[in-house]
Amino acid sequence: MGADGSQIGIVSTQDALRQAQDLDLDLVEVAPQANPPVARIMDYGKFKYERDIRQKEARKKQARIEVKEIKFRPKIDPHDYATKKGHVERFLRTGARVKVTIMFRGREMARTELGRKILDRLVADLADQAVVEAHPKQDGRNMVMVLAPTKKPPEHKGTEPSGTEPRIRRGSEPEPVAAQAAVEPAAEPAPPEVAAAPAEAPQET
Repeated sequence: MGADGSQIGIVSTQDALRQAQDLDLDLVEVAPQANPPVARIMDYGKFKYERDIRQKEARKKQARIEVKEIKFRPKIDPHDYATKKGHVERFLRTGARVKVTIMFRGREMARTELGRKILDRLVADLADQAVVEAHPKQDGRNMVMVLAPTKKPPEHKGTEPSGTEPRIRRGSEPEPVAAQAAVEPAAEPAPPEVAAAPAEAPQET
């Protein structure tokens, strides 16, 4: 394939290398399993850089949102409430959702409104930090509510690569590539190898 994606057809490796050199580009094998193998004239450094950018964006979209759980009792004392509320605040600051569970035991099932009051109090205390994503509902002997942070967690700035990957030297002598075929490469091929002048005699077109 040419640099613009056009089909060149089956040519000798030597002719393909000459065309790539004339354009100051690389000859890259993109489908070695094909018969004959498929190669493409391209700027390999640019190709690899753009591929890494696409992969990075895909990983961002697949980021998992963590869900933490904190458990309360309907007759929790003020000190324990403050401690557990602090844990919820810490989870929210990291960007995690928080599943708040009120656990009822024995006769406490007859006073589920006590658990609802605790949840309502927690929502009021964290009004500037969280929103209710799943409203309180009874789940067996538990009452469950899910809180989500109102603000996104701070981004951790890592060391980003400066510029593109080092370019492949076109004047080197890597392993030769067989003749090209008019076959489209895969959408995301494995990291290709660069072809260079072969040792054998060129094949006829």
